[in-house]
Amino acid sequence: MKYIILVGDGMGDYPIAELGGRTVLEAAATPNLDGLARQGELGCARTIPKGMDPGSDIANLSIIGYDPARYHTGRAPLEAAALGVALGADDVAFRCNLVTLRQEEMGLVMEDYAAGHISSAEAKELITALDGALGQDGRRFYPGVSYRHLLVWREGRASWRTYPPHDWSGHDVTQLMEWDGPERPLWELIRESWAVLKDQEVNRRRAADGKRPATSIWLWGQGRPPQLPTLQERYGLTGAVISAVDLIRGIGLYAGLKPILVPGATGYLDTNYAGKVAAALEALKTMDLVFIHVEAPDEAGHSGELKLKMQAVEDFDAKVVGPLMAGLKELGDHRVLILCDHYTPIVKRTHTPEPVPFVLFDSRRRGDQLQFYTENDAREAGLLLEQAADLLPRLLEK
Repeated sequence: MKYIILVGDGMGDYPIAELGGRTVLEAAATPNLDGLARQGELGCARTIPKGMDPGSDIANLSIIGYDPARYHTGRAPLEAAALGVALGADDVAFRCNLVTLRQEEMGLVMEDYAAGHISSAEAKELITALDGALGQDGRRFYPGVSYRHLLVWREGRASWRTYPPHDWSGHDVTQLMEWDGPERPLWELIRESWAVLKDQEVNRRRAADGKRPATSIWLWGQGRPPQLPTLQERYGLTGAVISAVDLIRGIGLYAGLKPILVPGATGYLDTNYAGKVAAALEALKTMDLVFIHVEAPDEAGHSGELKLKMQAVEDFDAKVVGPLMAGLKELGDHRVLILCDHYTPIVKRTHTPEPVPFVLFDSRRRGDQLQFYTENDAREAGLLLEQAADLLPRLLEK
């Protein structure tokens, strides 16, 4: 038996007036997802435990079978694992976004939490410059993918209050900057980054080309390394993780999954969908399970652009779900779990914690129900898993 977990990050949404009161999943052309919903088990799962923040770290830990209330210590330590950065006992890892802040009369506004989706090559130049200028006193900056990077800070504190930058898109962030509280060292370091980034040739080129420059770092998601038993230890499973996002690869590494890096995988609309599918099918020839993560719907939701999210969801269906299911027919019996990790509603432009729709398909058993892969149909199916960590045992029939 082969097992597949396929995550369309942030696909869930609210009814949208421009779509006649339908959600993106209801309005988009998703024949492959809908076909699986008709043939498989449809329901909802709570990926964000009540009282926890609706982050992708928490949601994807849940999906891969770990209760976040027990195992979650922060987002950045998971990303450190993906970058091959070993954390010492006294180290705290921080997610380091490159962002665009815009000065207005009201204060500093978070113009773009992703600095115009800066390329990895451009970002590496900036992170290298930041490490040269500010990587001292127990601090080191490590380049990641696009706008997503890492700071390891020996004198940092896991207890500091920080803020996901995508939660503040278009908003004044001056009010967050605590100069007299315990987080003062964090905000001072962020402020020091402004002068370093301002003088970089990369930013001058981007501005000349009409692109948003990276004007600041933004530190958040900090923590110390977690302790997770692997899926091999828990279930005797071998497997791989395929994602353009360091966070997801880091979770996979802690779970004992082999990270597969796909050339051209960007985490955005231009990602190499075909390469991800091909890599997954190849891995399944020798492994039991593959976890495939597609970031594009989430990025589109954060942008607040309906057209982009529609495209991301339709691409997920046509370029990932369809080809994957066709290829799986050559590999024998299989069980496939497809879901989003959280909602990223267009109107909110950030994550929300509602239970998400999932479909569980078994190639040995075919249903024929009049239902579709949508938020409403999943709710009406009447199956709600209060702990999404229970999805993996359900997939494995344990």
